[in-house]
Amino acid sequence: MTNEQILKALSHVQDPDLKKDLVTLNMIDNLSIEGKEVSFTLVLTTPACPLKEFLKKQCVDAIHEFADKDAEVTVEVSSKVTSGRKGPEELLKDVKNIIAVGSGKGGVGKSTVAVNLAIALAKTGAKVGLMDADIYGPSVPIMFGLKDERPESFERDGKTWIIPVEKFGIKLLSIGFFVDSTKALIWRGPMASSALKQLFSDADWGPLDYMVIDLPPGTGDIPLTLIQSLPLTGALIVSTPQEVAIADVRKAADLFGNDQIRIPVLGLVENMAYFIPPDDPCRKYFIFGKSGCKKFARELNIPLIGQIPIQPEISDSGDSGIPVAVETGTPLSVAFAHLAEAVAQQVAIHNAIKESLGNRN
Repeated sequence: MTNEQILKALSHVQDPDLKKDLVTLNMIDNLSIEGKEVSFTLVLTTPACPLKEFLKKQCVDAIHEFADKDAEVTVEVSSKVTSGRKGPEELLKDVKNIIAVGSGKGGVGKSTVAVNLAIALAKTGAKVGLMDADIYGPSVPIMFGLKDERPESFERDGKTWIIPVEKFGIKLLSIGFFVDSTKALIWRGPMASSALKQLFSDADWGPLDYMVIDLPPGTGDIPLTLIQSLPLTGALIVSTPQEVAIADVRKAADLFGNDQIRIPVLGLVENMAYFIPPDDPCRKYFIFGKSGCKKFARELNIPLIGQIPIQPEISDSGDSGIPVAVETGTPLSVAFAHLAEAVAQQVAIHNAIKESLGNRN
C-alpha cells in the first residue's frame, strides 16, 4: 500500500454536511503506512461534530474496499474549528465564531439556552466564551453562582483590560458584574449599548473557538446596535411552542434577515418543548402544544436544531449556580449536548458556504 492508494480510497468518503470528500477538505493528516498497518488523523471542523463515529467507520470501510481488505486501520480524531471571518476586523479578532442567541420576546428561556449551550460546547473540548449582553436582566452571575464576583483587570500599552471570569471551562462576562443587582439599571439605549461594546472591546478574551452572546430580548435599539457592531457568524432564535411566542419569532427572524444586516439564522431552538414525568421517563407531555416550532421552522426555511424539555431541574440548577449542562448523562445534559453538536454543525456548514462563495468571487 502507498500513500497515494490510501488517499485515493479516502477520497470516496464525503462529508455529508460540506458535500466534498475528506481529502479535498484537507481532513486527513499524519498518514502512516507500515506493512498492513495504516494510521492517520481525521481532522474535524469542530470537536462537537455529531458525525465523528460515522466518518471514522466510512474511512475504515473505504480503505478495505478500495485499497486492501486486510488492512489494519487506526483512525485518530482531532479538530480544527473553522471560521468564516476573513476581513480585517479588530473587534474580537481572536474569536473564530460569534453566535448570538436571541428571541422575539422575554420569558422563553433564552439565557438558559445560551448558558447551557456554552457549557456543552466547552465540554467537547472547544475554547468558549459567554457574554451576557441582556443588560436590563443579566442572569449569568446568578446562574454561575457568581453574584458577588468582580472581574480583575490589568494595564497593557496604556489601556486597562478586563479579565473575563472563568468557570465550568468557559470565559464569561456580564454587565451584572459591574452594577448593583438590588437596584434598577436606569440607562438609556445609547449608554447601555456603549457599555456593552466596551465589554467586548476592552476585555482580554484571548483565542476562542466560539463566543456565545446572550442578547437582550426583542428587536429594539440595544440588540440592533450589537448585531450591527459585531462580526457575527450567525444567530440562534429561542422560542416556546405557544402561538404567541412563535409570532414573535418572526420579528426576530426579520431582524437578522434584514437587507442591512443579513446575519444567517443557524436555527430555531424550541425551549419548554415537553415535560417528562419522573415516574414515567418514556412519556412526553406537550404542555404548551406540539409541533408549533417545527412547522414555523419549515415556514422560515431554517432548521429546528434543538428541543429542550421543561423540567424543574433547569430552573433549580440556574438558581443553584450549577447549570444542568455541567452534569453528564442526564436527559437534560444530553439534550444540550445534542444542541451543541447541531450548532457546531451549522456553523461549519455556513463557514464552508461562505468560503466557497469567497473563492468564486
